[in-house]
Amino acid sequence: QVQLVESGGGTVQAGGSLRLSCAAAGRNIENYALAWFRQGPGNERERLAEIFYSGITTYWKDSVKGRFTISRDNAKNSVYLQMNDLKFEATAVYYCSARHADYAEPLYWGRGIQVTVSS
Repeated sequence: QVQLVESGGGTVQAGGSLRLSCAAAGRNIENYALAWFRQGPGNERERLAEIFYSGITTYWKDSVKGRFTISRDNAKNSVYLQMNDLKFEATAVYYCSARHADYAEPLYWGRGIQVTVSS
């Protein structure tokens, strides 16, 4: 069992930056890839980026490449998402997830945190 708690959301002006954090608790966190998803109004949940314990990262969403950076602090069992040059379409609920290396889809999810990009 892995518990995930997101923090750092809020309202930011377009073009601004925000850093999301996700604290993971449980056993064998090193066996999980941690990822960020988001779900905007009327949209399906989409995977943004994922990072393994080793630091290997995968960015799934082309529109965030170069502006969003995922990182992980293994000593703190935490994953972060630095978001720069935010655009209106980034308004969404952002979710942290944990995917065991033996599975294709996440097993655990955080409750989500709201990010709103304003003019």
